Amino acid sequence: MLRFSFKCFIIVLVLFFGVLLGMQQANTGMKKMKGYDDPSLYNAFTVTESDKGDIHASILGETVTSHDLAKKKEKLEEMKAYNFFSSVGRGISDAVSSVFKKVFQLISDL
Repeated sequence: MLRFSFKCFIIVLVLFFGVLLGMQQANTGMKKMKGYDDPSLYNAFTVTESDKGDIHASILGETVTSHDLAKKKEKLEEMKAYNFFSSVGRGISDAVSSVFKKVFQLISDL
């Protein structure tokens, strides 16, 4: 099962990079077809390094930073703070489990 999961992960990773490469090639082709550099056409994936040595990455024209990732992580943690349906489901499963435990105890006592 672990080997299968690993193979699937590798295949998905290769296909993802293939899609990014295809988008980059399509962008290059569109720029060649237009005949001039249009700033509205972004590269699919770019990595630039500043003079200070900082590395900046952008995917589909949007800059990705570690600060954005930290904000998204905080937002996900806030969303997971309380979910009504999860708490109701947990309560129901606890109740059903306790009922079946008691029923099995009664049957085993007989």
